[in-house]
Amino acid sequence: MKYRCPNCDHVYDEAVGEPHEGFPAGTLWQQIPDDWACPGCAVRDKVDFEPVAEAA
Repeated sequence: MKYRCPNCDHVYDEAVGEPHEGFPAGTLWQQIPDDWACPGCAVRDKVDFEPVAEAA
C-alpha cells in the first residue's frame, strides 16, 4: 500500500519503506508513529497522508 502527502506529493510505499527515516522496506503504515512528519516537506504529519489507489 502507498500513502501520499497532499502538500508535496511525497509517497510512502510500504514495500520500499523510508530507510533514511529508520523504516526498512516492508514497514507497514500502521507501524509508523502518529507524530511522524513528511520527510519531503516536513509540513504535514502522518494523519494528513492519503491512501494512493492502486491501478487495477
